[in-house]
Amino acid sequence: MPKGPPSDCRTEHHHLMKPKLTFEEHLEMGRALKVARNDLLNRQVTLANAYPRSGQPGVPSKKLEAAVRAIDEARSALDNAVFNEHPGQADTKVYYPNLDDD
Repeated sequence: MPKGPPSDCRTEHHHLMKPKLTFEEHLEMGRALKVARNDLLNRQVTLANAYPRSGQPGVPSKKLEAAVRAIDEARSALDNAVFNEHPGQADTKVYYPNLDDD
């Protein structure tokens, strides 16, 4: 029995109508991603110092390293988004706050 196209939002162009983050939501996202990145990076370094970096023992460290890279890519894209969406308020500190601002 033939099936019509799925009515899943991911396959339609509803993404054009989705609300963007408010500036305050961008600030919160920036803080959360900074904390998550720093935590994962610290844990990755701990694993890298405790286990060989190659073979099966090195897999967890490499996975966390990839997670840190993924967060970096998300922060970069969101940094671009905040400048496009809130040009009057945007600042690079939204997604790249000072390291000592903990």
